[in-house]
Amino acid sequence: MRAFFRPLVTGLSIVGLTVTPAMVSAQSTGVLYTVVVPAGGFGSSLFLRDLLGSLATARLFCGQIQDQSLQVDCLSDRLEQVAEEIPEGTDYDEVRSILAETSAELGTLARQNRDRSRGRVKATQPGQGPEGTTRPLNAIAPDALAAVNAQAVDILEEATTKLLRSADNKNRNQYARIAEALESNKVLLRS
Repeated sequence: MRAFFRPLVTGLSIVGLTVTPAMVSAQSTGVLYTVVVPAGGFGSSLFLRDLLGSLATARLFCGQIQDQSLQVDCLSDRLEQVAEEIPEGTDYDEVRSILAETSAELGTLARQNRDRSRGRVKATQPGQGPEGTTRPLNAIAPDALAAVNAQAVDILEEATTKLLRSADNKNRNQYARIAEALESNKVLLRS
């Protein structure tokens, strides 16, 4: 079995803690808990919930950014973070690879179509402290926004297709749920 550790927010030092997904804030850092990803079987249900939660948090975070021109690069940033949270050498390697590739494609799309009259912006959420994007985001040029959003939707659809095609009998249900969570990010690009 493999285990990885993920930071969560709290002002307390805790020696032992049982944490359920409902207790964990998406933007948290500070407390350490363990998610076990079995090496022989396909992932744990706790890890899958954590992964699905991370994808939902990406959508929520980017959706709260009022500037539509930042959404593509925001999704790139958030998907990169989700991919980096997936431990290497597990049954989730294919998911990790697809999310990282999707993030890179969205980032390239944003850079190639950036609004050169605007500087890059680091996005944060009001009331959430300094937590925000891991890097400054590129705003999309206004005249390219509709076309870029359509291309970003295509990139997300391609990623969900790759996830579904790479699934085998033991992980089909989990990959389908991950693909559905990833695909839900298209809503941001169609509004």
